[in-house]
Amino acid sequence: MNSGVIKLLLFVSLLSTPAAATTSDIDTDRAWRHYASTAEQSTPRYRFPHETCFRTAALAYNLPYTLLLAVARGESDFNPMARSKANAHGVMQILWPTTANHLGIFRLSQLYEPCTNIDAGARYLREMLQQFDGNIHLALAAYNYGPDRISKDGVDIPGGATWYSGYILRHLNYVLGDGETPATSGDSLYSELGRSTLLTFGEPYRAAAFVTGLEQRSPGLELDWFRQGTGVFAVVLIYADKAEFDRSASQLHRAGFRLD
Repeated sequence: MNSGVIKLLLFVSLLSTPAAATTSDIDTDRAWRHYASTAEQSTPRYRFPHETCFRTAALAYNLPYTLLLAVARGESDFNPMARSKANAHGVMQILWPTTANHLGIFRLSQLYEPCTNIDAGARYLREMLQQFDGNIHLALAAYNYGPDRISKDGVDIPGGATWYSGYILRHLNYVLGDGETPATSGDSLYSELGRSTLLTFGEPYRAAAFVTGLEQRSPGLELDWFRQGTGVFAVVLIYADKAEFDRSASQLHRAGFRLD
């Protein structure tokens, strides 16, 4: 089965509370510091799209390969044609024209070339890491919000910037395998996985709370949520084949959700 839209009959409680939206700022920073100490040994659980582009950029700018994969998954789910309402483009969602011009890109069409876009995103992330003394949490906040809006001491970071760092951390956990899903050999192709959108939300905390609620009610489901432009957050069921999709559908039904 390929991507499709599944409608769910919901429990209102999963949609009403922001408490499960993200980890705290301190916890997120701590998790990134731990990752930084082990990043050189980290390996992805799948073979992801544009592998050569990512590996080349990681080497060129001395960045962890898996960090670039996490940013790309969170920004566009590796879609080279992605475009947001905020006028960000491509795999790494480079803002046009300001950030693109800053990075030496003066034709919008260049941002739809995967290797060019990934190189630009990696170069910009390296700039942010240099500006914030290697702190990944602050660098990601600046990647999303702009470096002028993030203080070097990490005080009074905008809530949206903190959210973004935690959001990319979730995608990193998926890239690496978080221990809750079956490990793969690393040779499986990410592009061959099936994806079905369960619901879209207008607020990130609602998407996060919905996923958390489902995971608590039915462990083992392969779920994630993605920002799909300004004000649109999609919850996605991921599955390897039809048999896994059918098992997931049964789990959702037992958890109290009816698939139409």
